[in-house]
Amino acid sequence: MLYDFDICQKNRQLLHNLMEKLSPEQLNKIPEGYNNNILWNIGHSIATQQLLVYGLSGEDIQVPKHIIDLYRKGTKPEKFATLKEIEEIKSLLFSTITQLEKDYNNGIFTSFKTYTLSTSKGILHKVEDAIAFNNFHEGLHLGYAMALVKAI
Repeated sequence: MLYDFDICQKNRQLLHNLMEKLSPEQLNKIPEGYNNNILWNIGHSIATQQLLVYGLSGEDIQVPKHIIDLYRKGTKPEKFATLKEIEEIKSLLFSTITQLEKDYNNGIFTSFKTYTLSTSKGILHKVEDAIAFNNFHEGLHLGYAMALVKAI
């Protein structure tokens, strides 16, 4: 599992680097022909990791409810995110991975609700599947965020 956590940490670092170099206006901009922005892709990565790993394991979500509500699957940016909201997302990038690794190593994930993925129809059977799939998912959203950088 160490490799899975390492991959996620590296992906999150790349997302963080984007946040550091872009203004709030750039993070919030929805270019013509797109339906979301860079910040939404980053927040969505955090929300999805929580829902896939903690939610499907029956454990408490480790981020505020409003993060899930704003960034879960099926949402889109509804308003301009403030600097405070941007900083909250930035801090959750790393704290959620640190907490996940700690919780995994402490063995808290003792149950898991099997989940069929909507995109690939693949099936997640255990928490390790969710962690591995999450890396794939976050990689997709990193790529999408990088494409948005070029579009803004």
